[in-house]
Amino acid sequence: MSPERARVVTPAVLRDWPLPEPGEDKQDSGRLLVLGGSTRSPGAVRLAGEAALRAGAGKVALATVETVVAGLAPLVPEAAMIPLATDDAGSIDVAQTGTVVEHAQQVDVLLAGPGLVDAEHAVTLLERVLRRTDATLVLDALGSAYLTACPDGLRRLDGRAVLTANPHELARTAHASDDEVARDPLGVAARVAARCQVVVLCGGTAKYLVTPDGDAWVVEGGGPGLAASGSGDAQAGILAGLLARGAGPAQAAAWAGYVHARCGERLAAAVGPVGYLARELPAQVPAVLAELA
Repeated sequence: MSPERARVVTPAVLRDWPLPEPGEDKQDSGRLLVLGGSTRSPGAVRLAGEAALRAGAGKVALATVETVVAGLAPLVPEAAMIPLATDDAGSIDVAQTGTVVEHAQQVDVLLAGPGLVDAEHAVTLLERVLRRTDATLVLDALGSAYLTACPDGLRRLDGRAVLTANPHELARTAHASDDEVARDPLGVAARVAARCQVVVLCGGTAKYLVTPDGDAWVVEGGGPGLAASGSGDAQAGILAGLLARGAGPAQAAAWAGYVHARCGERLAAAVGPVGYLARELPAQVPAVLAELA
């Protein structure tokens, strides 16, 4: 698929595709569970959860390793904490899936993957969770390993799933090379979207968005500062927050990709093209959404 076939996401495109109005209380704005984190990467769920709240999610809970919860809770006091036992490698103990499923069955949206650090562990954890929940899903970062191992695993959600991945993660999911993704990111994304029946949002110098039916968009801009560690977690949180407030998967992905890029541009204008931190991105989200209203 040629990039020329992709529609460029602009403010005009988004204004013609308006988001649902925010709910009047936290129940109306949707319930979201973020599943991820480890002792090696404890901040990812914070970035995702805060970005989701900034995007308008009503109730957010963070399910992560119990050893980091005491430090995490004061940083995101608006979110509920679900402490999970930690295995010897510092990851979520897969024996905790019953607790995760119990909470996942009570939410509208599940964001899974931020801060997971081992692909084999991620597949085992997500296999046990995802087959037992019907929540709309955002599969982020190393959560993509689930689709590498189980390409049909999300078909039962009937398109209510979004994969957010960087080019390397997309290559692994597609069983392709990094060079192939570099040559044809839109084509590789389209293959994954059609095979797995998920919306794919692949970030890089530009962001490529493809639906299972082959509709495609490209988000340009953002700048090199968005290559910073944790930036993808913030984008996944924005997307999940928009889903929680009622946006459809493709709509949420298009808006999230653009809003994330614009947040980076706003920070670059203030501090320079590089050097800002991923944790500074969520605070920019309400202003960008207001610009687009």
